[in-house]
Amino acid sequence: MTTSKLTLASTVEVPNSRAPLRRPNIGFGVYQSPPGVCKQSCLAALQFGYRQIDSAQYYENEAEVGEAVRESGIPREEVFITTKVMSPCGSVEKTLERCRQSVKEIGLGYVDLFLIHTPSSGPEGRKELWQALEKLLEEGGTKAIGVSNYGIRHLEEMKTYSTTMPVSNQVETYCRILQEEWYPSRSVLPSCTGKFLDDPTITKLANEHNVTPAQVLIRWILQHEYILLPKSDNPRRIKENTDVYHFELSLSEMEVLDAMDLGIKGAIVPQNTECP
Repeated sequence: MTTSKLTLASTVEVPNSRAPLRRPNIGFGVYQSPPGVCKQSCLAALQFGYRQIDSAQYYENEAEVGEAVRESGIPREEVFITTKVMSPCGSVEKTLERCRQSVKEIGLGYVDLFLIHTPSSGPEGRKELWQALEKLLEEGGTKAIGVSNYGIRHLEEMKTYSTTMPVSNQVETYCRILQEEWYPSRSVLPSCTGKFLDDPTITKLANEHNVTPAQVLIRWILQHEYILLPKSDNPRRIKENTDVYHFELSLSEMEVLDAMDLGIKGAIVPQNTECP
């Protein structure tokens, strides 16, 4: 991908999917967006040009995501919808039914990507979750399946019980935890708290480009060619997070940000990828 030609409409091919599937390079996250707010935030995001929304059973706002897409008037096939299952239900069939409920609750006929939210349920739980998602894929409830917060050993473990490998591993990423080795195709959740946005290195780059520190980090992630899922319930910031296509970080600037990587020590939630 030539990053200088990136736009909000840019998409990437989803690898290993059974049918051709493309995914926008930037999406809208709804973690901690309460049901009463989530729908309006999603409508704002769609109005500003987002065409991907990332939800989860754990977020308890899947229904509002679906409502927003329907009310937006945007054709279903133009919006990429992701959701996630957190925990196994005791059997593959019970877990499958829980995933079917998510698809029904979203109310758009299918989801584009269904992920295992975390590897924290242990080897047997992870196997049950994956086998349920494989069945959902066969049924047409989702177009692709993947994982989230998986470490290398969790991905290697999957080879012992499945030939269907995840199309993506959604992980925490920002300049203190790059995690480039964890999966060749992934989507990322930028974990940038205020103290990181105030970092002198980041603020210096922001001032030089006349943008915000958050925009610098969003652009940095996009230039690494990862799919990005920023989150906000503030309409101004929702729009601001997409206003990153008028500037480009130089190679030396990218290297400066890359050098801030602390590996797993930089993670805000290292217990996810480190769990047994």
